[in-house]
Amino acid sequence: MKLITSPQIMRLDRFVSHSAPLSRSQVKRLLHADQIDIDGVIERDPGVMVSEDNKVSLQGKILCWPRPHYVMLNKPADYICSTEDAGYPVVSSLIEQPWGAALHSAGRLDVDTTGLVLLTSDGDWSHALTSPRRSCLKTYLVGLKHPLSVDITQRFAEGLMLNGENKLTLPAQLVVLGTHTARVSVQEGRYHQVKRMFAACSNRVLTLHRESIGNITLDPELLPGAWRELTPTEVEN
Repeated sequence: MKLITSPQIMRLDRFVSHSAPLSRSQVKRLLHADQIDIDGVIERDPGVMVSEDNKVSLQGKILCWPRPHYVMLNKPADYICSTEDAGYPVVSSLIEQPWGAALHSAGRLDVDTTGLVLLTSDGDWSHALTSPRRSCLKTYLVGLKHPLSVDITQRFAEGLMLNGENKLTLPAQLVVLGTHTARVSVQEGRYHQVKRMFAACSNRVLTLHRESIGNITLDPELLPGAWRELTPTEVEN
């Protein structure tokens, strides 16, 4: 996938926060103290939009446009990928960096699902990664309540009719690892898809762990809750 450059436009407070780096509250105080200017003109409104064509200065020093960030996280259970508070902490809170709060998930996981989550500040990159037209394979390690049926691999390969839908799933790859465990690769992103596929086969998913997205595989050295930035090769996946 082509490496996407940084966004072309951004709120002033966000820009300064990422470029300095500073907290939003620190930026607000600097704005009120007339310490920030745009193209030589003092600006106090944190919501003013700036682009790469503007010269933004902090206390007389021109700030560079912040680079986009691309992060691999080993998501623990009981964290949400949404940016909204639903009674659980958000995954971006695990990235203890000034730029962490600006990250969003490129493909979400359920609150009880663990494993690989990709976070970025680059909206074009995440859109390209998750676009249905790309048919990006996502691989999961699955633990099940009941023993796997003998025809489960064939049924996944042929496509399944999910409850409430009228179109078969696209062919999925399933490798049986044990009586109650399997590795599944799907190329779609339907709502709760893996869980619903096993439900269509009269089984129930007890544990679900994402191992890879496309050519990006979860780093085995990352413990639950740990993260690292992607390599250039991984970003261009």
